[in-house]
Amino acid sequence: MIIADSVLSVFINNISLKDYFCFRFFELSQFQRKEWAGTGFLYEYQLKMNPKGARDILEDKIRFLHHFRKFVRRKFYSVKDLLDNQSLAQHLLSNPSGRVVLKGSKGQVGAEVEVVMSSQYNSYGLIEYMRKRRYDLAEEYVVQHPDLMRLSPSGLNTVRIITQLNDGVVDILGARLRISVNSPVDNMAAGNLAAWVDTTTGIVQGPGVYSDITMEDASKHPVTGEQIEGLSVPIWDKVISLAKSAALVIPENRSVGWDIAITEDGPELIEGNHNWCKLLWQMPARKGLKPELEKYL
Repeated sequence: MIIADSVLSVFINNISLKDYFCFRFFELSQFQRKEWAGTGFLYEYQLKMNPKGARDILEDKIRFLHHFRKFVRRKFYSVKDLLDNQSLAQHLLSNPSGRVVLKGSKGQVGAEVEVVMSSQYNSYGLIEYMRKRRYDLAEEYVVQHPDLMRLSPSGLNTVRIITQLNDGVVDILGARLRISVNSPVDNMAAGNLAAWVDTTTGIVQGPGVYSDITMEDASKHPVTGEQIEGLSVPIWDKVISLAKSAALVIPENRSVGWDIAITEDGPELIEGNHNWCKLLWQMPARKGLKPELEKYL
């Protein structure tokens, strides 16, 4: 019955088979299922809001960082920059964090990301390693705020702020704290937690949830034991202000998920996502949020 129901739901509700289980459709009525924004609906919505000609700059991390430079404090160089001037590699390796983040500029969901120790490389060695592993972007490691470091030191824990432009006004569709669990990245797709954050107060309103529905929700971090539910995200007003400012830079992209790091010196923009995740948005909310998007159509 579940197999038949899941296949039918793909066509009736415009979802994927994975959505069927992540959204627990097997427990929901047909009326409740209509509330959830599935893969098909969100693809169509984001294509309308972020046309292909405008979204390119969000898909390329190197172009993105240059275009949004005023929101970025960390050093970053393409592999071409490093090949043209090897002294830049040494400059990057000497950053105070003692670490460098290597990325593929077109990578998604935390894929093609590696954190390396600066002490293990010289300029030539870093460039050769990047070429061998096909990384084309190197960034200074962002040292996060002590409150988030205590929560989970294994990776950079960012906040995803989803913005929607509405006749020139920036609406906030939601905020989620992405929490690493023994991982250098914080993406849900990599097995990490996500929690609902109140957009007004910056306080986490519920437990962290996994995209794997066989895993139990976590009110406390499973490794550090730090409290997730009730956590107050630091400098929240500045985080929201950064997201709203970033949303106006390329107004042709009307609906974007911004990943923002929080440091002692203030918020820092990591990247923007035209294809922001339906699971990250809805699963921590424990309800379908499709009506929130339909009003913009």
